[in-house]
Amino acid sequence: MTYSVGQVAGFAGVTVRTLHHYDEIGLLSPSARNHAGHRRYDDADLDRLQRVLFYRELGFPLDEVAALLDDPDADPQDHLRRQHDLLTARIARLQEMAAAVKTAMEARRMGIDLSPEEKFEVFGDHDPDQYAEEVERRWGHTDAYQESQRRAASYTKEDWKRLTADFDAIHRRMGELLGAGVPADSEAAMDMAEDHRRFIGRHHYECTHELHSRLGEMYVSDERFTATYEAIRPGLAVYMRDAMLANAVRHS
Repeated sequence: MTYSVGQVAGFAGVTVRTLHHYDEIGLLSPSARNHAGHRRYDDADLDRLQRVLFYRELGFPLDEVAALLDDPDADPQDHLRRQHDLLTARIARLQEMAAAVKTAMEARRMGIDLSPEEKFEVFGDHDPDQYAEEVERRWGHTDAYQESQRRAASYTKEDWKRLTADFDAIHRRMGELLGAGVPADSEAAMDMAEDHRRFIGRHHYECTHELHSRLGEMYVSDERFTATYEAIRPGLAVYMRDAMLANAVRHS
């Protein structure tokens, strides 16, 4: 039995346009077409769509979803196991947050004052509201912002420490290239810029080369970003911007 694109859109809660896009980029191509050339999806196609939507809900960018699903060494059971682990981690994080809210409710009901440490223990060292109002005002309407919010909701204190250390390592290596006099448009610098872009894509939001180059411009135009990179190595903000732009041009 096969299904029309409209039926599949209804089953999955997505738009027909989304299914057309998935077909165009090779992420989900229907197994058949009718005599009029209209898309027809079979049960195997629906299984793949389910896996796509699971990964999208978990915040994976489309290119990474495609790579995961087309991995010849992985089978459907591997994908379900990975998705289960990721969802379980997110559930655990949300349960921690729910428990913290419940504790605050009970403390207020009983007239107990929680210590500052007790109030904010669940957040660890991560400040979820730093620059939040400005970020939401500038980018709250974008898909990247929504995706970043979804992913951030699943991260634990340990996750943030690990991600920060990994991102710092990329910046440090970029600073070493600058210090060694390696040009920003060299293969080494562009490769490091690509690592930077892919890190953002894996852990925060789908970061295209165009978006990445605009981010590099902000490293120079926004004094807060500039100060962060200048503290690593003088001139690094401009060097990062130039390497990110060169990398974007290379992939255009």
